[in-house]
Amino acid sequence: QVQLVESGGGLVQTGGSLRLSCAASGRSFGSYGMGWFRQAPGKEREFVAAISGSGRSTSYGDVVKGRFIISRENAKNTVYLQMRSLKPEDTAVYYCAHRSGFSDSDDSTAYDYWGQGTQVTVSS
Repeated sequence: QVQLVESGGGLVQTGGSLRLSCAASGRSFGSYGMGWFRQAPGKEREFVAAISGSGRSTSYGDVVKGRFIISRENAKNTVYLQMRSLKPEDTAVYYCAHRSGFSDSDDSTAYDYWGQGTQVTVSS
């Protein structure tokens, strides 16, 4: 069983930055990929970013490429999402997810554990 706890969400103005953190319980954290997804009201869950177990491979959703950076500290069992140049359309609940394999993936079905989510609101 893996528990994921997100933090760092909040209210920010357009153009601002936030850094989300996700702390994971359990062993062998570095053996598994991690991802961030988001869901806005009335919309489907959307892939944001993913990172492999080693951190050497990352992938991003098209709408966040060049603005968001995913990273991880395996010694701290933590994955981060640095968000810059935020836009109102980035407003959503952001979820951290634990992959059932080593690689990064944009497929939500490839993840077996999910956090409760943290709200990010970008004001115009």
